[in-house]
Amino acid sequence: MAHDPSILEAFFEECEDLIIDLTEGLIEMRKGHADAETVNAVFRAVHSIKGAAGAFALDELVGFAHKFETVLDELRSEKLETDEKLLRVLQRAGDILADLADDARENAPANRAVVDPMLAELQGFLGPEGDEQDAAEEEFVFEALSLDVGMPDVGPAGYRVSFHPSAEFYALGHDPALIIAALMELGEATVDVNMQDLPTEFADFAWSQGYLSWQIDIAGLTTDLQIHDIFQFMDDICALQVVSLDMVDDMAAQPSIDLAEVLTAEEIKTVALPEANSAPTGSATPVKEQQKQRPAKKPAATTLRVDPERVDRLINAVGELIINQSVISQRLQEADLPNLAELLADLDDYKFLAREIQEGVMAIRAQPVKPLFQRMMRIAREAADATGKDVELITEGEATEVDKTVVERLADPLTHMIRNAIDHGIEKPEDRVAKKKDRQGQLRLSASQRSGSIVIEIADDGAGLNRSKIRDIAINKGLIAPDAALSDQEIDHLLFAPGFSTAEEVTSLSGRGVGMDVVKTAITALGGRIAINSNPGFGTAFSITLPVTLAVMDGMIITVADQTMVVPISSILETIRPDMSDIAKLGLNSELFKIRGEYVPIIDLAERLGSQPSQKDMVDRVLLLVQTESIAQCALAVDDIFDQRQVVVKSMLGNYGEIDGVSGATILGDGKIALIIDPDAITSVMAAKTRLTTDDREAAHVRAS
Repeated sequence: MAHDPSILEAFFEECEDLIIDLTEGLIEMRKGHADAETVNAVFRAVHSIKGAAGAFALDELVGFAHKFETVLDELRSEKLETDEKLLRVLQRAGDILADLADDARENAPANRAVVDPMLAELQGFLGPEGDEQDAAEEEFVFEALSLDVGMPDVGPAGYRVSFHPSAEFYALGHDPALIIAALMELGEATVDVNMQDLPTEFADFAWSQGYLSWQIDIAGLTTDLQIHDIFQFMDDICALQVVSLDMVDDMAAQPSIDLAEVLTAEEIKTVALPEANSAPTGSATPVKEQQKQRPAKKPAATTLRVDPERVDRLINAVGELIINQSVISQRLQEADLPNLAELLADLDDYKFLAREIQEGVMAIRAQPVKPLFQRMMRIAREAADATGKDVELITEGEATEVDKTVVERLADPLTHMIRNAIDHGIEKPEDRVAKKKDRQGQLRLSASQRSGSIVIEIADDGAGLNRSKIRDIAINKGLIAPDAALSDQEIDHLLFAPGFSTAEEVTSLSGRGVGMDVVKTAITALGGRIAINSNPGFGTAFSITLPVTLAVMDGMIITVADQTMVVPISSILETIRPDMSDIAKLGLNSELFKIRGEYVPIIDLAERLGSQPSQKDMVDRVLLLVQTESIAQCALAVDDIFDQRQVVVKSMLGNYGEIDGVSGATILGDGKIALIIDPDAITSVMAAKTRLTTDDREAAHVRAS
């Protein structure tokens, strides 16, 4: 049976959310929080995936999820012990379930070499009884919107379903009659309606309230899973209890005993979100009273799915709006009109409004890095298994929001870096013990916002970089001259050279000389930069700095060789008009700038871009103090600074290809095009020319004094 592609895609999007919930729950369980609530949340996620996949006849996904949920059901019934072995298997099973969902989305066959061994491991926790249970259970199958359920011949008497819809239940368009009809299809059913809450006077009747509650006894069911499926998306808008009829019959003989005093949590199962049901599990409190006891329900989270192309068109329109604002501002200043101050004040309001719209539009594209980080956890587990190492990946700042394009394009670079950190950085368990370290290595992945940029850090507590080995390999590969004087930072950045690899043999993870150069290329293409900080014996940290958005940025408008250009504000530490006493000569053409007792190289931006060097004295120019990955600090010499404003970034790759030292272009208010400078590219070529040794610094200090 063919399915509507839009409905199928909606299922896969919902599946992504469920896998996130599943991963979160498994992480909490690994942390030692394997309480009933967490286990039930994990179970519900797997069961929901299985149930929805059944509607689309995704047999591979349904079969694996069924075995997975059977183990989880044994766990929540306390028939299995929550030990490290089980938790590891469950976490790997979660990874495979996510892979199966991806395979189903791509209409690709399942990887049986991975799936079958995991099914065998899961079955190992169930034993032969698990096989018999699977054979006895007739699983539900969705056909269109109806339920077709095979009824087992043996088992409990059935279940009693008590539910009381809230006012929101009706406001959202739900119909109790359809719910009852679906329940009646599960088996022989008896339905009773409770009307005691109906107002006695018609004047007291409120159409928005739900007064009726129902009690449905369904005979012959061996499991309550089918009932749970019917209420799957309504458990937070109605009070619901599902009780075994066997337990109800037992209690009928003891009417004077409170049901809550006799039944345990395992004997009465409640389907409700934590905030939707605060009554004790197993309580015999009437449904109406139970609803009154619940805390105020949090507003339901709503999600609006929008075609990315529509968002892109809106972003482009906002970009044109910002350019238009600059044009109007420029024209007003040129016109020299009377009462210009009032017009400029109105224009400022326009500017603030345009910026607010731009930030709102960018927020639509923003998404938390949490799904990406969870994917990296899977990569880390696979790499640790492949290398025989014990590694814990710790994530921080998962709620940090990044442009969706950035998140998508970060997956490959982070994958390379996670694998390299585990393969090359973190030692084997026995080596760590010999060094008096914990047997288990730690890898920390964090995200944060700093000064208008997104910073992602990958840090390990491994052996650190072997700089002498890196240098020797670079010399053997002809990347540097044997007598080259390199700082520690420059040696570290040799890792990003094409074809560079420290692996002594080719493995499934590394050794082919492809990896870190790909990382740098990908990060640079995103307008970002990457830095390394390594402490031999204690670990290595990689820091990736990215712009918050790729479409709009804050820039400083400068002039260089009679050309107007833009330098990203995020790269500038400070702007300085130097005094002659702060300038020191180095050699024939190089100059240094003294700031707070330190000397930093000066790069003439005009000369670096291929123009004639400025004829102005350095004291008549402006220095932009920037920090890049090639040089810790350096000063870009420009002719003048005109303004600081928000500019719309336009890519030049499609028309002109990659331009050294230029990351893009923008349109100014006068209609002219201004190039956007890439400080990292500007300083990378000049790094060798401006490299300072200790003797150079001392000589410069003597001459300056």
